[in-house]
Amino acid sequence: MMLVIRETGRQLGLRIEKADTFFRRFRGLMLTPSLSEGSGLHIQPCRAVHSFFMKYPVDVLHLDAEGKIVGMEHGLKPGNIGISFRKTRSVVELPAGTLTREEVQLGHTAIFEELSDLSIT
Repeated sequence: MMLVIRETGRQLGLRIEKADTFFRRFRGLMLTPSLSEGSGLHIQPCRAVHSFFMKYPVDVLHLDAEGKIVGMEHGLKPGNIGISFRKTRSVVELPAGTLTREEVQLGHTAIFEELSDLSIT
């Protein structure tokens, strides 16, 4: 999936994976070697995250049921527990620095778009 901010049109990632099963949500990004630019993980349902067994920091975007940004964590370091924002229903983990670089703000709306397979014939 692709993740875009509605108000600015800024693209936060082209390769956002879904974590919407128990096992995938439980595993998250634990034990992965890195999170490359343009990648991320959308965890749903989810109210907060931790970074135990991770080797790198992440930015965390907290979304309400409509995709409105209700909280942000910049550079959550390995081995920590993230913040729980009251209206959070899902979170997106992104490479550290993404939220600042793309000037994401509270109140913006995150839009997920499926990427279609384009083939040239």
